[in-house]
Amino acid sequence: MKEVPIWEKSNLTLEEAAAYSGIGINKLRKLTDREDCDFVLWIGTKRLVKRKKLDEYIEKIYSI
Repeated sequence: MKEVPIWEKSNLTLEEAAAYSGIGINKLRKLTDREDCDFVLWIGTKRLVKRKKLDEYIEKIYSI
């Protein structure tokens, strides 16, 4: 089975999002636990990060 590169995926696991963005897994977990987080997708208890929305968030944020 062919693996899709991270930058082409639309949704990322926390580990993939950390590798992609350079933000630590614990910080991403804390950010995605917030009610107003618009770049998290919950599938049951599984948490996925919407890559494009994460990019937009990183572009407009000053510091994390």
